Amino acid sequence: MSKDRNVTGEERFFDDDELIVSKTDLKGHITYANDVFLRIADYTEREVLGQPHSMIRHPDMPRSVFKLLWDTLQGGSEIFAYVINRAKNGDHYWVLAHVTPSKDARGQVVGYHSNRRVPDRRIVTEHIIPLYQSLLAEEQKYQNRKEGMQAAHAMVGTLLADRGLAYDQFVATL
Repeated sequence: MSKDRNVTGEERFFDDDELIVSKTDLKGHITYANDVFLRIADYTEREVLGQPHSMIRHPDMPRSVFKLLWDTLQGGSEIFAYVINRAKNGDHYWVLAHVTPSKDARGQVVGYHSNRRVPDRRIVTEHIIPLYQSLLAEEQKYQNRKEGMQAAHAMVGTLLADRGLAYDQFVATL
């Protein structure tokens, strides 16, 4: 999909019984990364702590899906989403992410917590990759990246409205 020079086209995998876990502050800077995260992304803890979580963003991941993710989290809800990430050397790995707001004792959101599991390969191949390709194509029609993201975000909204589903419901029905 991507023509980015910082991608290898090689996919990495992790075991079904492993979880990739990370935590961020309210601005998306990494405050915790477990050993599976560090191994799969090929970073050290020192390299990731304090860095934007977007450091592992793969260029084939539509910005519109991240907008949906952030809108959902900032609304106080959790979200499940398929994500393609990029390792330090440019390899990629697919995950099914479950991201939740982290709250303090008073119920105030203080950050975000994400658990990522091995995704169902059939769903990634048959549904997610084609969807993300169409969203990326829409995003790339616009010189202004924000306009492209908004246009692709509207495509997602239309898809969900046509099916009468919220995004989490859509992901669960794939």
